[in-house]
Amino acid sequence: MRIREVVPWLVRAPGTFWGEYLFVEVRTDEGLSGWGEVTTTTHAADRVVADALRRVSALIAGDDATRIEDTWHKIFRAFTYAGSRGVGTLVTSAVDIALWDLQGKRLGVPVADLLGGRVRDDLAIYTHPDQSRFATREGVEEELGRILASGHDAIKIDPFPHLHGASPANDRYLDGGLSREAERQAVELTAHVREVVGPQVELLIDAHGRFDVPTAIRLCRALDSAASIDWFEEPVPPESIDALRQVKRQVTVPIAVGERLHTRWDFAEVLREGLTEFAMPDVTWTGGISELKKISTLAELHHVPMTPHDASGPINLVAGAQVMLTVPNFYRIETGSFDLAPYNAFLTEPLDNTGGRFHVPSGPGLGIELDVDHLRSAALEGFGG
Repeated sequence: MRIREVVPWLVRAPGTFWGEYLFVEVRTDEGLSGWGEVTTTTHAADRVVADALRRVSALIAGDDATRIEDTWHKIFRAFTYAGSRGVGTLVTSAVDIALWDLQGKRLGVPVADLLGGRVRDDLAIYTHPDQSRFATREGVEEELGRILASGHDAIKIDPFPHLHGASPANDRYLDGGLSREAERQAVELTAHVREVVGPQVELLIDAHGRFDVPTAIRLCRALDSAASIDWFEEPVPPESIDALRQVKRQVTVPIAVGERLHTRWDFAEVLREGLTEFAMPDVTWTGGISELKKISTLAELHHVPMTPHDASGPINLVAGAQVMLTVPNFYRIETGSFDLAPYNAFLTEPLDNTGGRFHVPSGPGLGIELDVDHLRSAALEGFGG
């Protein structure tokens, strides 16, 4: 089975945080296709990555589609002089996921079976509320009530005011600070969320790498004092491990990092120094299914639980889930919402997260089939085929 071409599908995804998904189809000479995903956080980045995928198509056309590890290194090393992290790793991730999907389909087994088989039958989830509903206390209570009623018992929020356009420090990292008034609002919201969900539900805080060291320390302590939070995620930007080291030494709340760490090499130092209690690589950004499995084993050596970042589209979720079925040191998997309808719009069969647990599809490969007619209707001009 030979690779014929790599096709990026950039599609509209209304009702989602991103507004679009970037899927990747790897077509073969036998007529079988495998699917990956590499949705990024900005529309500009999606288009850069989509163009890079078209360039990579020529690089691997004609190669054996079953030689997944060899193809991983061929793509990854092609970007080393441009900087193998970032676009190079994202492109590698997308193709790698699609090749695992192809291999599972070719053999008629789920990806999890190819990775050693399941160690669990379903996956615990943490999910996000729709914070656009948080404008009033009643809105907070209604939104959280819907999530709790669905059976979810772990919720992640970003309580910090994002003053887009009003303050460059909040629109993008500049000085890394946060005003005392904004801090007061964040503490008040987090305390209210804790009051609504109760002491048994895990409350996870995402700082999105926005703060400098003293601000991150101050905010972490304030939120924990007000609401007994269960983790503080990405307290500082990922560019400085020294900043992370300083924060880790001065807070008692567990730290979670990893969505912007690329490959096992980025994780090695963080894990070796004990700078995070939770490892959260994104399968679509860190190197694909191949790399997520390797990072999981590396984290297992340090007794650090795995909790993949899976906040983009349906392939992001199921690719990470197939790996986590096989990982002993698993904590929770992420979904962008407890309502998976925006994912299901792109699939021929809906995903199942009843009871607040992800029941991973058991079909061959990733276990899902994309609705190609819907993809074509949602595709942006010039993307797809």
